[in-house]
Amino acid sequence: MLGDAKVDEHGNVNDTKDCNVMYLDKEGEDREINISSAICFLRGKAYEALENRAQARLWYKAAIKADPLCYEALECLIENHMLTSEEEASLLSSLQFAPEDGWLSSFYSCLIKKYDKETVVEAKFTELEKQSCNINPSDPSFICTLKNNTDLLACKAEYYHQCGEYQKCFELTAILLEKDPFHMKCTLVHLAAAMELGHSNELYLMACNLVKDYPQKALSWFAVGCYYYCIKKYDQSRRYFSKAANLDGTFPPALIGCGNAYAAQEEGDQAMLAYRTAARLFPGCHLPTLYIGMEYMRTHSFKLAEQFFMQAKTICPSDPLVYNELGVVAYDMKEYNKAVWWFQKTLSHIPSSLSEMWEPTIVNLAHAYRKLKMYHEAISYYEKALTLSTRSLSTYAGLAYTYHLQDNFPAAITYYHKALWLKPDDQFCTEMLTVALVDEARRGLDPRNEPR
Repeated sequence: MLGDAKVDEHGNVNDTKDCNVMYLDKEGEDREINISSAICFLRGKAYEALENRAQARLWYKAAIKADPLCYEALECLIENHMLTSEEEASLLSSLQFAPEDGWLSSFYSCLIKKYDKETVVEAKFTELEKQSCNINPSDPSFICTLKNNTDLLACKAEYYHQCGEYQKCFELTAILLEKDPFHMKCTLVHLAAAMELGHSNELYLMACNLVKDYPQKALSWFAVGCYYYCIKKYDQSRRYFSKAANLDGTFPPALIGCGNAYAAQEEGDQAMLAYRTAARLFPGCHLPTLYIGMEYMRTHSFKLAEQFFMQAKTICPSDPLVYNELGVVAYDMKEYNKAVWWFQKTLSHIPSSLSEMWEPTIVNLAHAYRKLKMYHEAISYYEKALTLSTRSLSTYAGLAYTYHLQDNFPAAITYYHKALWLKPDDQFCTEMLTVALVDEARRGLDPRNEPR
């Protein structure tokens, strides 16, 4: 019914039968429907139903290229992670918008992956909030701004989540869901933020309401899985993530959640299977590849882990977490100069001001400097880590050991004590505190230190 036209990898259609663009006038609408774009979109949906996602991706690209107003095609490409971040940016730059649709171009740019510098992303949102879309210039009542648009605010919440600003994200999604309880994208981001913050009560209530209202939606059972994952009941969590994946095979969070639940129980083979399936189905999502690398790290297959982290970097070159994992691999392979370089790269890619989430990266960087015997740099980064979190055993232990290596025994003893206050039975700190006390006592007994 839809014809047998061909499409190339850039989304350009070769239809020998009819090259004319067709439009359908719809009563009561100010725009015509572009039939060519609609047909391309339907071909994409048909190929996706046949699980031919490669062809579906090309037809969705053709649909949005034929008509930039075909929002459904762009949504399928982005939500189903069919394109890498570079391909998304390239596609958006190739779209031909009418002069009055400038705001739509800005809105589309807010939908794609948001790992840019904070100033760049915030500027995009600010510009879009200020813009007005004047639908009919002759009638001033049609002027509207996007400042309180729920789709735009959902994009902003997603950006906060990607930055690690989970509290900010949670507060914004809570306000949004009061306005529009049926906004599914916002609901998904709200669940993710609640899980990161450990709000199990909120997850329980959300899961109950979603299962009651939408028992056939994958999101509802995904919410149940999130609740069980949050309270560390991984068996039940895995069961509900699997149910969500079975209900909707194009729902990436369910497969990734399933893999994470297996990984939490150290069932590596099952976790790998879930991640590999997600990586095959969602080639534009770098998270499955990243998690595969983490699983290889857990089994000390560092070279394989590095390969997958580099693949994740190719898919999404601006996610700081990828650079952090590459630093950890380099550190474990005793390539400390390389580790320092990757950790510094991580800090340069963080799209927001440093939060507690990035404290381990700073501690890792300090460890790498210590291994290189650059003690002053190591101490400065350990102290920076303490400004983000004062309850980290590894920070105090690393700081104490660095001072110990510098023969600054009083400072070393102080920080060993602080580490042991957090974990009194820590073997390393207990043994090293004894050594530091002996060293300090010997220095006090050294004849060269006695007054003459």
